[in-house]
Amino acid sequence: MIIDCSLPTQISPELPLNLIKQRKLLTSQLPYIDLIFTLIGETVPLDHGYELFSAIAHFEPELHKLDTVGIHTIAGIPKEGVIQLTKNSRLRIRLPVEQVRLVYPLAGKPLRIGKHTIRLGIPEIYLLEPAEKLGSRIVIIQGYQEPESFLAAAQRQLEQLGIQAKAFITKNADGSPKRRSIKIKRFTVVGFGLEIINLSNEDSLTLLRHGIGGKRKMGCGVFLPVKRKGNAS
Repeated sequence: MIIDCSLPTQISPELPLNLIKQRKLLTSQLPYIDLIFTLIGETVPLDHGYELFSAIAHFEPELHKLDTVGIHTIAGIPKEGVIQLTKNSRLRIRLPVEQVRLVYPLAGKPLRIGKHTIRLGIPEIYLLEPAEKLGSRIVIIQGYQEPESFLAAAQRQLEQLGIQAKAFITKNADGSPKRRSIKIKRFTVVGFGLEIINLSNEDSLTLLRHGIGGKRKMGCGVFLPVKRKGNAS
């Protein structure tokens, strides 16, 4: 599907109030998309969410001010503190279609992520597709670092979004909750892997757009359909 990114979203103060409201409503209903870049490179740090966002924001500082953007961490093969990139490794950025202009120019740019450098290829645009079951590698909810209270907080956030579904913390092989963390400058922030099941199409799209918790630009609280068999991450 071809997406027209030229739709005007600037609101003139001279417009009548009812027209301003209509324009705001139109803007809020513009679809979210995934902009997916191919990658050239060998490795990125195992914990790279913060450094990846910093590298991207170096080219587009306006991203610091937006709360509509989600940046997935890069999947590959974990090995000795790094992620070994594969031919299927991608950079996936989720954002409203009218903001594509901010990140599309990353095509061809090198990103310095810690001591590692990758180069971005030409991106493809994909509309979000609903799924009955969505998962996030790590969700961070400030103030909730224990499984029981975290899960209750996640369920409340679903309800606040109007989503009628069930949240589960993902499990390790030994059955323990899958606790994960990310490093942000000198601080370590703790969260959990999370899956949401029994989603309607509408609720699934709402969750894909808004996510749960914080640090979405650093790979937290952004969701993807859960596949039957686990892939490298």
